[in-house]
Amino acid sequence: MDFKTVKKWVVFFAGILAAIIIADWLSNLIVTAAGIGGWPRFLVSFILYAVLFFAILYGIEKIFGISFFGINRDGYE
Repeated sequence: MDFKTVKKWVVFFAGILAAIIIADWLSNLIVTAAGIGGWPRFLVSFILYAVLFFAILYGIEKIFGISFFGINRDGYE
């Protein structure tokens, strides 16, 4: 296995992990600051987490030029 392939996978998993951690932290921070509790907290937190996760992945793609899921390849941009 060549080093380029290994680097590609390390960057891929590091980017996904960073997006997960940042999205979780931000969604919890926002929901706590808003004072939402009970089952609405779960629902709002989940939706906010999903939106933030994909927004962060998109930002990482644009800033670092990484394509996580191949959406920007083959003329689909």
